[in-house]
Amino acid sequence: MPDKKKHFYGTTTVGEKGQAVIPAQARQKMKIKKGEKLLVFGFGQEMITLVKLEKIEKIASQLADKLELVRKAINSNKK
Repeated sequence: MPDKKKHFYGTTTVGEKGQAVIPAQARQKMKIKKGEKLLVFGFGQEMITLVKLEKIEKIASQLADKLELVRKAINSNKK
């Protein structure tokens, strides 16, 4: 079962180019590798979150599969 607990991994500083380093413990725990694509989402003007692109792609694929099942069910009910 995935670990649903929230974690605090430390702090980071934004550099001159707007870059921030993800703490090593967080990268290890989340298996983030060099060159991996992350999506950046904002919540209000005070919070951001990073999500692995591969996770979003997996979720989107699962949703597409479910949507196809819903479409088939709707079409079969129309007959």
